[in-house]
Parts: sequence; C-alpha cells; structure tokens
Amino acid sequence: MAIRQIRTVEDEVLRKKCRPVEEVNDQIRQLLDDMAETMYHTENGAGLAAPQVGILKRLVVLDMGDGLIKLVNPVIISQEGSQEVIEGCLSIPGVAGRLIRPAKVTVEALNEKGEKVRYIGTGELAKCFCHELDHLDGVLFTDKVTEYIHL
Repeated sequence: MAIRQIRTVEDEVLRKKCRPVEEVNDQIRQLLDDMAETMYHTENGAGLAAPQVGILKRLVVLDMGDGLIKLVNPVIISQEGSQEVIEGCLSIPGVAGRLIRPAKVTVEALNEKGEKVRYIGTGELAKCFCHELDHLDGVLFTDKVTEYIHL
C-alpha cells in the first residue's frame, strides 16, 4: 500500500468526470487500498474519491467509524428527505460550509471482489456518500454551499 498525494482545489482533475471501472482486478484493489491508507493518514478524513488522488475512475472509500467501505462504480439509486449539514473536504483544506443534502440515500456499487452491493445511509453517512459521489462527477461541496463557516 502507498499513501498518495491528495489533489487540492487548484488541480483541474477535481473538475473532471470519472470513467467507470471496466473490471475489478488486482490493480483496482491496490488503488482502493492506497486510497484507504491515504484517507486514514489524513486528519479528519472520512472519505476519499479517486480524483482526489489524481485518478479519473469511479472509485470511493469511506469510513464513518463503522468500518471501511470500498465502492466501485457507485450510484445513488434513491434519496429521501433533506438535512442541513456542515462539510469540509480534504481537497479544500481550511474551508467548511453549510449545505443541504438528502437525509437518506441508497447506493449501489460493486465491492472490491466485483460483487454487487447496496448501502442505505442516513444522516452523516448519507452526507458522506453524496459528498464522495459528487467528486466522481467533478462537483465539489463548495458548488452547493449556502453559507461558509470560518474555521
């Protein structure tokens, strides 16, 4: 495993749309492991999307305290309600803001074995899913902020 460099807001890779993963193989599993190690190496990292380490593939890792989740080609298939949240981002250090996210989301993806998985997230987990999946389409949380918060 390796700790990768996290790209920051000035890097144009963060604004690009990621390509689907065609095959879940050892290279993809290694990249997911590297992303997880990178996320755990950062302070306050709860999730990381592949473009944040300069890779334009639809890959996400996250851990909200209940264990590591690795997602390949994740898609939000349903969402319910709304919640006001406060977010920050490893790619935009020192910035936080309020925004509206769904209160509940259902995500379908492949796991690191290539098996179809489904997660239902509410509250903070729903927020994290939305934040990380936005990265896969070149969307940053700052695009949705209703009010900035000074740290």
